[in-house]
Amino acid sequence: MKRPKLKKASKRMTCHKRYKIQKKVREHHRKLRKEAKKRGHKKPRKDPGIPNSAPFKEALLREAELRKQQLEELKQQQKLDRQKEQERKRKHEVNPGDEQSNVEPHQEFEEPKSKKAKPGKQNPKKLHCQELKKVIEASDVVLEVLDARDPLGCRCPQVEEAIVQSGHKKLILVLNKSDLVPKENLENWLNYLSKELPTVVFKASTDMKSKEKMLKAKKKAVPFQRKLCSGKEALCKLLRSFQQSCGKDIQVGVIGFPNVGKSSIINSLKQERICTVGVPMGLTRSMQIVPLDKQITVIDSPCFIISPCNSSAALALRSPVSIEVLRPLEAASAILSQADSQQVVLKYTVPGYKDSLDFFTKLAQKRGLHQKGGSPNIESAAKLLWSEWTGASLGYYCHPPASWNPPHFNENIAANMKKGFNLEELETNNAHSIQVLKGPRLANRILFRSSGPTNGIIEETDIPEELPRQKENKQNTEDQGNDENNAESSGVPPVEDAREMLPVESTANKPPDRSFTLDEMSQEDDDYDFKTDYL
Repeated sequence: MKRPKLKKASKRMTCHKRYKIQKKVREHHRKLRKEAKKRGHKKPRKDPGIPNSAPFKEALLREAELRKQQLEELKQQQKLDRQKEQERKRKHEVNPGDEQSNVEPHQEFEEPKSKKAKPGKQNPKKLHCQELKKVIEASDVVLEVLDARDPLGCRCPQVEEAIVQSGHKKLILVLNKSDLVPKENLENWLNYLSKELPTVVFKASTDMKSKEKMLKAKKKAVPFQRKLCSGKEALCKLLRSFQQSCGKDIQVGVIGFPNVGKSSIINSLKQERICTVGVPMGLTRSMQIVPLDKQITVIDSPCFIISPCNSSAALALRSPVSIEVLRPLEAASAILSQADSQQVVLKYTVPGYKDSLDFFTKLAQKRGLHQKGGSPNIESAAKLLWSEWTGASLGYYCHPPASWNPPHFNENIAANMKKGFNLEELETNNAHSIQVLKGPRLANRILFRSSGPTNGIIEETDIPEELPRQKENKQNTEDQGNDENNAESSGVPPVEDAREMLPVESTANKPPDRSFTLDEMSQEDDDYDFKTDYL
């Protein structure tokens, strides 16, 4: 009987055979290099663009820009659809019993989806206003989230007035991002705001995990890090005390300007990443219902729409990029004009500057932001400063005003808003939250001059109409939407449309063509009679 092999066959070979293989490999590589050298290295041709001598150059460039805008809008719409799908899935995960009831309406709405001709036709600002109204109407208690770095700039008088006029709704102020301001400044703001409304000091946890990751963490028995969040117990106790005084289930709406941390607060209260959060402004585009417990339900809302009549610094800090079109250089210059120049120099380790352009030039040189040729990239430096000031990492602060009396608040309204809340317990909880917080370093503190409350838009009719040029661009993109596939396959835009799109003003300022002047001269020569004497 043959013995079975216990080990694998050895890969050993003689030196003669190994050297022979190496020689063959070298010869093969040499052959490949020789053939590649014969063929030559073909560089990809660079697109020369449209020459200046080409007719209808302006129209062709305009058409290319329109096509680019249309592709960006399509990408944004696809992103919105994906977010809505994710929100719908999360709702099914939270309420699995409601899946059967939602099947029929989902089937009914499948037919109108196919009938939709062109996506992104409705103004996103109007959608934000509609969703915000729904949240305010559905909620018994409204949490207005304020950025502790500029609480007064995060207050919207129009929204507060609408809540006060409703009569039966309660308004609570939540000072989020309280770890980014000095403790003394935070206490001053708390004393100032608590005279008008119940105010909660809060610090939302930024290191939240999704539901799937939380389930994996539970299997590994990793405890939830509660020290990341501060003020959660104070807010929950305040809401439960009001719910017990009412004796019924309550709905809590969370509202505020973009990037103040509305969704992060809901995630911190729920201890799960249910709402989408991120650095970009205006991620939440529709209301989302999150049950906190059996008696309390929290409703997430989209951000306020800022009015264009505000100051340039307020527009730069409170305008979501997905809705508003802002130039980074102008926005960053407006923010820089309101900040303390000496503290800005210490923070960014840049020498003294004369104006904003000089500062961005020095910042670009310091951070290594250069264009082709070595010149400093001023626009990318402005984008860097803008993103830091609208994000959740930079620690700047502003002082509370000496006296500010809003027209929609008086002593009776303030007393009515505070009814049903345990304010003494809230005061002790706030003091404990401030004590636990770690303030920013001295080098990271920048004094900021607030421009006061920021005006917002609630009614859809108050949204300013678009400029006629923007309307024409939108109409052109809609008209060309059907023929885009044919144009993309050929890659050459139609010449007849380009002729129609040519502006009249561009030909008026240009000198007359040379051929036209030659024709006139030839006509004058024909009219001249050589037989007559003109002397």
